[in-house]
Amino acid sequence: MRRLTIVLMLALGAVAAPARAACPPPDYPPALLDFIRAQGFVIDDAAERNALALALLDCLGDPDPRWRDATAFGALATWLRAGALGDDTLRELHARLVAQVGDARDPRGFRRPFAVLALAEVARADRVQPRLDDAQRAAMVDAAIDYLRELRDYRGFIAGEGWRHGVAHAADLVLQLASSERIAAADVARLLDALATQVAPTVDMAYVHGEPERFARAAFWAWHRGVLDDAWWDAWVERVSAPAPLPTWQAAYAGTSGLARRHNVRAFVLSLAHLARRGGGERGARLLAACDRALDRIDAS
Repeated sequence: MRRLTIVLMLALGAVAAPARAACPPPDYPPALLDFIRAQGFVIDDAAERNALALALLDCLGDPDPRWRDATAFGALATWLRAGALGDDTLRELHARLVAQVGDARDPRGFRRPFAVLALAEVARADRVQPRLDDAQRAAMVDAAIDYLRELRDYRGFIAGEGWRHGVAHAADLVLQLASSERIAAADVARLLDALATQVAPTVDMAYVHGEPERFARAAFWAWHRGVLDDAWWDAWVERVSAPAPLPTWQAAYAGTSGLARRHNVRAFVLSLAHLARRGGGERGARLLAACDRALDRIDAS
């Protein structure tokens, strides 16, 4: 790949220049990164592949979706899912991404959502083939919970800017952690309680970018793991589908914030019921019944 880099730089008329911004990485001209992306992120040299994975972390906060989404996240997801990054690189990605998720200084609102999404890929890689230790997994659990509990930016897709979608990305992280055999039941419950705070946030905002489906998928796979009993799930679905802070679901019709809450909760419960019906097997009947009771309460208004 070093040889390819030199050939392309010469072909593109690249010459020595002052140090550039961290995104794109200084050693990788835009045209070279576009070429790598078009070739499916194939880099035969393992050392260069691992080095580029770390260098691309700075691009997760770039305002241009070409670098943030298509290149940086695309490369990381491709390599992590293929098991193409070394253990040291995985641990370094974990450390840097946990730090990025916890850093509230994100004026454009891109870096943290994409750090969360990339961290979900790290969690997935560790779920499929354990390569992190218990302390590192605990750090991911805490990062996911803290992020969900403080999240107030609900921007999804904006034309000309692309995706932020932090709330859905956080649900993806919950899915990977809660479905991992190496995450304790108590932490699964903590993750789900944090997720519940975003199913219907107390703001005048109705989800329109598929968020309820992402929440439901995370909850379903946590349920599917089977470390929390049916009584726990009955109580959790009842809490998530409660009208509070509204006194009743009938009160939702008194204003737009109540209507948004009803929309968000109902969409989540419907999505969870669909997953229980399609993929829950015989055991899923109990979860489906809990969802049906919730829908009956909501629709009775």
